[in-house]
Amino acid sequence: MQLLGYRFALRIRDLADRRLYIPGNAKCYPTLGGMIGGRINVRHIRTHWDEILRLATSIKQGTVTASLMLRKLGSYPRQNGLAIALRELGRFERTLFALDWMQNVELRRRVQVGLNKGEAKNALARAVFLNRLGELRDRSYENQRYRASGLNLVINAIILWNTVYMERAIQGLADSGQIIDEALLPHLSPLGWEHINFTGDSIWQQDKRVERGRF
Repeated sequence: MQLLGYRFALRIRDLADRRLYIPGNAKCYPTLGGMIGGRINVRHIRTHWDEILRLATSIKQGTVTASLMLRKLGSYPRQNGLAIALRELGRFERTLFALDWMQNVELRRRVQVGLNKGEAKNALARAVFLNRLGELRDRSYENQRYRASGLNLVINAIILWNTVYMERAIQGLADSGQIIDEALLPHLSPLGWEHINFTGDSIWQQDKRVERGRF
């Protein structure tokens, strides 16, 4: 992720079991002594740095997919130089992120908020996909793609509906003279579905159009 210009921020649940990797002598980090799991082979990273950059450039330019490279790297022997260099680089990045995670409360809060949003969207998808319990059972890739696209369409429609009417409700409160605490607005989410009936028949009237500005 770092080579492609992204930062993969994940929630670390078992922080006490994580091990840090350092580029030098463990005696230089007495405070972290109990968490150090080994040393990073910086020389190996430098030796294969050109190969690492070629790999990252190929993925970034679309010459090869990341999934294909992962399969190739997984099929390489354990002593393959590029695979070892990527492992060492990964240990370096993981250690830096773990240290940041320990010290940065805002990072932990931001990651948790993002995780909650993702879980809420997954819960909505499972609720919409109730008949098949969230499973794609179509055999062909084309049918799977159609079903996934349809699921995304329904989810986006629900999110749009909630967003429009939440905005309308807030505006109604403001028009009635009530004070709106804008600090609370970022905590609203359009992913709720308790007010939506997922079962029954849906009748679509093609000749009915909502006028501009109407609901």
